[in-house]
Amino acid sequence: MKRFVLIGAAGYIAPRHLKAIKETGNVLVAALDKSDSVGILDSYFPNADFFTEFERFDRHVEKLRRSGQGVDYVSICSPNYLHDAHVYFAFRIGADAICEKPLAINPWNVTALMDASRETGRQVNTILQLRLHPVILELRERVRSAPADKVFDVDLTYVTSRGHWYMASWKGDISKSGGVATNIGVHFFDMLAWIFGRPKANIVHVSEPQRVGGYLELERARVRWLLSIDRNDLPVAPAPGKPMTYRSIKVDGQEVEFSEGFADLHTRSYTEILAGRGFPPEEVLNSVEIVSAIRNATPVGLKGDYHPILGTRERRS
Repeated sequence: MKRFVLIGAAGYIAPRHLKAIKETGNVLVAALDKSDSVGILDSYFPNADFFTEFERFDRHVEKLRRSGQGVDYVSICSPNYLHDAHVYFAFRIGADAICEKPLAINPWNVTALMDASRETGRQVNTILQLRLHPVILELRERVRSAPADKVFDVDLTYVTSRGHWYMASWKGDISKSGGVATNIGVHFFDMLAWIFGRPKANIVHVSEPQRVGGYLELERARVRWLLSIDRNDLPVAPAPGKPMTYRSIKVDGQEVEFSEGFADLHTRSYTEILAGRGFPPEEVLNSVEIVSAIRNATPVGLKGDYHPILGTRERRS
């Protein structure tokens, strides 16, 4: 049984980590969040200590370490811009880290974590659940078995409607979230590069606070992509009672259906990490470089091979 602490216990993604810690047979000894809306802890680890101030949390964990009851892992579910700082905290207390995506906002932050990992002998692994999805694994095998000179045409569309709260939160602050492409898209870019190879060209057509779209050329794919939190980009109206979300990947015109199968992927991720088969910083650097380039690019407008929804929206307006 491994001993965990968790940072960001009140966040959207924290319950998946709590579930994964429990289902892998481990224990949460303490949690941190500046918000005290953490009743979810009672469903998994009601005896876990809880703190709303980092300093008191830090002091408590250090006390545990000095008494011989240190922790093995720090699970990091905090805002994106704090991820690397919380990895350093894990290393300092002699623990490994399990971090939500993105590991860091900028590539140089990732390379600094590589250095820190080597210096301390501690490990950090990022949750990249799409790499474990059965449909995505099948797609990767399909690409690997295709002729070596085959280049695929891919359309990636992810529209996940968000209310006004999103832009008022840290997620709407590009300096804290990295923007839409980083916050909701980095794991898609990781998946695409993992399957189709390193980027050769990265063009941004539209970049707005709530939507960004462009063209990414990989070694074995030409990708038109759109990421949006604006419900006006939904290509079809959602069914009654269903989330206002549209997720689609088309490869050579054929839909890759992967909407199902996400429920247990965090637990599977933890299982792999605990078995020494996680994704270290070297694995995530590629995707962080892609989203960093997107964030810093100058949009070219609707020129060239842009995502069809961008053109449809333009015609509507």
